[in-house]
Amino acid sequence: MSDDQPDSLYNRLGGIFAIATVVDDFVDRIMVDPRLNANPRVDDAHHKVPPAGFKYLVTEMVGWATGGPQSYTGRSMRESHDHLGITAQEWDSFLDDFQQRLDKFGVPSREQGELKAIVNSTKADIVR
Repeated sequence: MSDDQPDSLYNRLGGIFAIATVVDDFVDRIMVDPRLNANPRVDDAHHKVPPAGFKYLVTEMVGWATGGPQSYTGRSMRESHDHLGITAQEWDSFLDDFQQRLDKFGVPSREQGELKAIVNSTKADIVR
């Protein structure tokens, strides 16, 4: 954990190992969610992307976005999702999966709110 900002969201979440644990479970869920895979472009992407690499990039991004020492090395959200034609309904299903995982791992409400704000800040680059 970073000692620079003891009250950072990153530290309150428990650092990269706790983040990676939730991301691991979350990615496993979204890769098989029939609500998301009903979109053939999303389903195709889920079968082309190795889950371990995807989990790595999401963990890296969450670490960076929450104030950790990580740097995100993946593509932009727009570049990664533009070709998928993700709908508002699919976005809502994604958020439902996200909420279920936050609850499963007992993420406190304050931290949930901050994480949801981060995720929602990407919506315009993901939903078409």
